[in-house]
Amino acid sequence: EVQLVESGGGLVQPGGSLRLSCAASGFIFGNYAMTWVRQAPGKGLEWVSAIDNRGGTTDYADSVRGRFTISRDNAKNTLYLQLNSLKTEDTAMYYCGKYPWPGVSAYLKLGYNDRGQGTQVTVSS
Repeated sequence: EVQLVESGGGLVQPGGSLRLSCAASGFIFGNYAMTWVRQAPGKGLEWVSAIDNRGGTTDYADSVRGRFTISRDNAKNTLYLQLNSLKTEDTAMYYCGKYPWPGVSAYLKLGYNDRGQGTQVTVSS
């Protein structure tokens, strides 16, 4: 059974940083591309970032490019998202997701087939 468990969320002031983690189990982590998506209160799901199975190729939404960094450690079966220069509009529940394929080229950004329960990020002064 695929399990994805996010952690690292919290309350941070604008301009601050957080590092989110996603612990994966129940599948061969290094075989699949992974993603982070988020959902703000009252809004729809927004794709944030993706990384290929080896960690060599990454992709970002325009709204976070240059501020967020996705990475993975296949030896630890863990996905990360470093959030820097946080803005109030980054407030959302953040979820990690597993794609059913290894790459992030010409792919369906919201095409993940498994998702965790999420970790809340609140950016407020």
